[in-house]
Amino acid sequence: MPCLRPHWVLTAGVSAAVAILAQTVPPRVDFARDIQPILATSCQGCHGAKVQLGQLRLDAKATSAKAIVPGKSAESTLYQRVAGTSDQARMPMGAKPLPAEQIDLIKRWIDEGAEWPEAMGAKTVEIQKHWAYVPPVKAPLPAVKNGAWAAGAIDRFILAKLEGEGLAPSPEAEKTTLLRRLHLDLTGLPPTPEEVDTLLTDTSAKAYEKAVDRLLASPHYGEKWARPWLDAARYADSDGYEKDKSREVWFWRDWVINALNKDMGYDQFLTEQLAGDLLPNATQEQRVATGFLRNSMVNEEGGIDPEQFRMEAMFDRMDAVGKSMLGITIQCAQCHNHKYDPLTQEEYYKLFAFLNNSHEANAAVYTPAEQQKRAEILAKIRETEQGLQHRTPDWQARMAAWESRIRAKQPKWEVLAPDVDDIATGGQKYSQMKDGSVLAGGYAPTKFKPQFTLRTKMRNIRAIRLELMNDPNLPMNGPGRSILGTAALTEFEVMASPAGVKDAKPVKIKIAKATADVNPPETQIASTFWDKTNRRRVTGPIEFAIDGIDETAWGTDLGPGRRNQPRQAVFVFAEPVDFPDGAVLDVYLSQRHGGWNSDDNMNYNLGRFRLAVTGVADAEADPLPANNVFAAWRQTVPEWRQANDEIEHLWREYPEGTTQLVMNERAEMRETHLLLRGDFLKPGKTVMPGTPAFLNPSPPGAETNRLTLAKWMTDRQAPTVARSIVNRIWQSYFGTGIVATSEDLGKQAETPSHKELLDWLALDLMENGWSLKKLHKEIVMSNTYRQSSKVTEELYSKDPYNRLLARGPRFRVDAEIVRDIALSASGLLNAKVGGPSVYPPAPEFLFQAPASYGPKNWYEEKGPNRYRRGLYTFRFRSVPYPMLQAFDAPNGDMSCVRRSRSNTPLQALTTLNEPLFLETARALALKTVREGGASDKERLLFAFRRVLSRAPSDKETDMLLTLLAKQSNKSAEAAWELAAADPKNPPALPSGVTPGRLAGWTALSRVLLNLDEAITKE
Repeated sequence: MPCLRPHWVLTAGVSAAVAILAQTVPPRVDFARDIQPILATSCQGCHGAKVQLGQLRLDAKATSAKAIVPGKSAESTLYQRVAGTSDQARMPMGAKPLPAEQIDLIKRWIDEGAEWPEAMGAKTVEIQKHWAYVPPVKAPLPAVKNGAWAAGAIDRFILAKLEGEGLAPSPEAEKTTLLRRLHLDLTGLPPTPEEVDTLLTDTSAKAYEKAVDRLLASPHYGEKWARPWLDAARYADSDGYEKDKSREVWFWRDWVINALNKDMGYDQFLTEQLAGDLLPNATQEQRVATGFLRNSMVNEEGGIDPEQFRMEAMFDRMDAVGKSMLGITIQCAQCHNHKYDPLTQEEYYKLFAFLNNSHEANAAVYTPAEQQKRAEILAKIRETEQGLQHRTPDWQARMAAWESRIRAKQPKWEVLAPDVDDIATGGQKYSQMKDGSVLAGGYAPTKFKPQFTLRTKMRNIRAIRLELMNDPNLPMNGPGRSILGTAALTEFEVMASPAGVKDAKPVKIKIAKATADVNPPETQIASTFWDKTNRRRVTGPIEFAIDGIDETAWGTDLGPGRRNQPRQAVFVFAEPVDFPDGAVLDVYLSQRHGGWNSDDNMNYNLGRFRLAVTGVADAEADPLPANNVFAAWRQTVPEWRQANDEIEHLWREYPEGTTQLVMNERAEMRETHLLLRGDFLKPGKTVMPGTPAFLNPSPPGAETNRLTLAKWMTDRQAPTVARSIVNRIWQSYFGTGIVATSEDLGKQAETPSHKELLDWLALDLMENGWSLKKLHKEIVMSNTYRQSSKVTEELYSKDPYNRLLARGPRFRVDAEIVRDIALSASGLLNAKVGGPSVYPPAPEFLFQAPASYGPKNWYEEKGPNRYRRGLYTFRFRSVPYPMLQAFDAPNGDMSCVRRSRSNTPLQALTTLNEPLFLETARALALKTVREGGASDKERLLFAFRRVLSRAPSDKETDMLLTLLAKQSNKSAEAAWELAAADPKNPPALPSGVTPGRLAGWTALSRVLLNLDEAITKE
């Protein structure tokens, strides 16, 4: 029988167990005792009554609910962020992680139900919306005491604040100073003495307004105001990164200039740059406009992953859109939720998805004259073809019969997706496409022999077909990778081995013949592909690809208008390849017609191609084009030879055009993922295009494309877009924006100096058709703008940075205008608007190693292009133009909406000694002695007014004439060394002017051009 224990023994055991449990099970977490102190100390500084980062308050029960899932700590954002278990940044941001025991308390509290007593925490739980995220509202114009001074809304807002600070505005600037300020602000060029005299002698009430209207109508207005936008759009003429290859993108720069000159509404200006290609019946100009997004850097270094740097370009585009259009630092949300503004990482990638469905396209573009020429040629070709058709009633039947015969002869082809031998590619990357083709990308070697392995079960293989295919990601749509979208195949070779046989030795296959759908005549390759040898390298018919000669290659370039077409070649084996279990074919595509320098667009590589095999003997290339079958057929009709020759002659006159990086929407939508920590190798959940919830809502029912993004951005309820551009324009006039942090209107922005004025101008811009010229006129017509820039000690002590605007602006002009002023004053300026970028003088060593990674071409201009405006200077990102860099011009690596403004000795040395500035001094001196008058005083007045617009004071006259006398006593030989660009061929001088005197005027001109006043907007 069982042993029975006494009852008191059992009772004692239970009591002991309860005591042990009481010691090991922690007490229930108490919110007031355990949790609230943690939140108050570590969380509520960023998520409390004053600041609600991420639209989250943790000082009130109601608003904390979004971060807490009672009973489920693992699903609660609060626990995830403090414990570091999510893909977001660990909290507290910028501080040490919470102690482990505090994290455990939060976890237990949530798992126990997250009880939060109703009486505890803040009662007011409003999430305050930052002022910049609320649509602007026009406040009533404030009352002012000095109503006579206030000419308009701007003056009323400025004066109201001045009067509140006990300050009064400054008197109007002297007329000459004001006109010079106006010219520099609206056109970036100083006024001529004649323009100054016109204003001084015009006593009408509208004299100043007439000057404003004249300058707003000037073509130079677009040049001046394009420059800030080019900064924001990170414009440059090269790719950046190590290779920093040159690119042709000046068409987009010219589009900006023209759009501003036409006063295109700012809403349309943004729309075309975001989605011009998606507009109905998009024009070339609208497609070119999308170059804004394509101004990103391109990396073609060896060994790179093209997808990685496509994503880097995407991040850059997002940054540019954020800074230049939205005025928000959206790039902060690439890796995690924005720390300060209510932008989540998911919302960042929803915006990202709008931009992530485009090809990296490079399109052919044409000037207006070239477009007219194209239209005329195509019309004549069409007219000739229609004449042939009209005179040949049965042409359709004959063509159909020809087409049927051709199609009947075409064998069945088996497309084989190749394996790529990475060692043989020379560093070029190949992407496998869904249709079995491969697309080349990344680094572009100029001479290499890649190997592609094909595997097939087919028996009796008789031929291989090579298809060269167009691709929107290739230059000019391909099918090659050269800057023209062309390619050259030096040699086509095949090795064969049996499938399934280990270590089988491949046997070289003899190719009996080759055919192609295009066989251009033998042509020596262009200098673009020079390889530093004296060999005569040529392209020509398909036979060149099987002749075993490295100097010959099959080319497909039929000239402008016809070069970028899909092509094909068929290579027939002398003997069939036949193995019981199928074959392994190693195809070698030798490409040795590139140039010597891979850093200078010298590749001549195949871009996208596809390989296929057939067992049919005597297979031939299909001559039928993808479109315009008539053009192919008519060339086979003997009696039409004369007409065909006429058409061929017309094609030879087709304009070359140039290229432009553009957006080109994909037919199949690319998936966008939230990237964990912003790493393209760590895709998270899929996201669809969408807009941030804290801004205006998206258009209902709209397509998920860039055009919808543009419409959302330019909606009248968009809170930041109009404010952002108004603020930056204000910054250009007054040196600082109404919001000093013009790249960021968000919660970390500086407090606006005149918020109601900013809103008033933003709404006024929208109400006036988004006209930027009307905004400019509103500003420059104001008395605020027209004030003298002279400052008293009292005013400086109260407002050292002129944020209250009790005086006019005074600061150094931008880098490009420093140069333009010297060119204009000297008379050297080439005032042509638009066109390709130019190469003014620069030190040769800059473009050679080690200053440059690889040698770069700098074709120093010798003619009028030498004196183009600074806006047109060719810009290598890795080798910034020295003069522009000295004066703080950005180099285009990233979006810049606020230039720094330094003051260094290097700047004075630049304007004194840089070759072009010395040339301007010589030119001004020569112009002065030729046109300035008979006496030294007359000539001094002439030179002084050309540089500074005003007349010199008596003291300045005495000092400068003394300098002239001291500098004029040089010998003729020494004088010409200073005063002439070519001392052996000096310029002709007026009667009575000696070389020594010209040297004196040259020295004096150098002084004038180096005055602080010469490069300062007063």
